[in-house]
Amino acid sequence: MAQTLEFTVTGMTCDHCVRAVTNAVNEVPGVSETRVSLDEKKAVVQGENLDPKAIIAAIEEEGYEASLA
Repeated sequence: MAQTLEFTVTGMTCDHCVRAVTNAVNEVPGVSETRVSLDEKKAVVQGENLDPKAIIAAIEEEGYEASLA
């Protein structure tokens, strides 16, 4: 069953940051699509059987802070 989760992401300052977060989240099992907005400081993640903790850990590993919105 498809899920959509929204995360608040802080610490992003440029397009490189957006790409880093997008690529990191896309590596998490179950993720099928990730949309990251620099202006809104959020990431919208779609997929199956998503693990919010794994997604947050992937974002934090890139050097940003994240939480479920």
